[in-house]
Amino acid sequence: MTQFTTRMKAAIVGGAMALGGLTAPAANAEGMDYETVSDLLHLVMASDRAVYTRLIVNRLQNEEGVIKASEHFMDEKALVLPAQMFRFGAEMVAEETDEFTYSLLSLWPINKQNAPTTDLEKEGLQYVVDNPGEPFYGEEELGGTTYFTAVYGDPAVAGACVSCHNDHKDTPKSDFELGDVMGGVVIRIPMDG
Repeated sequence: MTQFTTRMKAAIVGGAMALGGLTAPAANAEGMDYETVSDLLHLVMASDRAVYTRLIVNRLQNEEGVIKASEHFMDEKALVLPAQMFRFGAEMVAEETDEFTYSLLSLWPINKQNAPTTDLEKEGLQYVVDNPGEPFYGEEELGGTTYFTAVYGDPAVAGACVSCHNDHKDTPKSDFELGDVMGGVVIRIPMDG
């Protein structure tokens, strides 16, 4: 068990105690239910994502015109796109722990690697589009392991989101508006073991 995982489990146990030892139908061994754990993880992810998008990318690119954001950020000496920043964070977490994974997927991905691949991902992404602000929860078995899977809508929080997606040469959907759910954050927590 890595140091990160040990700290994470301690935080979950401590959080469960602080919140009165939550017990729910999908409670994990530490006593905090999977929904609460994924909701808390998502809260941090969504907050960091919105701050980067609004205060860095939208401000510097769209409002002040200082620097642009680009998927080819290294070659073009540009800002990392918010979706790329999110993926880089997810990859770093995956190097440290297998206690959870997360990704940013869409029914209309510009980068095809961000398309849903499981039936539950497709169902969850459609649900968050149809029910903005409501998360989707389910369980699925992948590779012999049962996972609690949560999907959260990922709305366009700034003009930079809308203009980037609507104007991209590879976009399958070009009529997004501010506040539209453009995709979803998928969080998986293994339930076995």
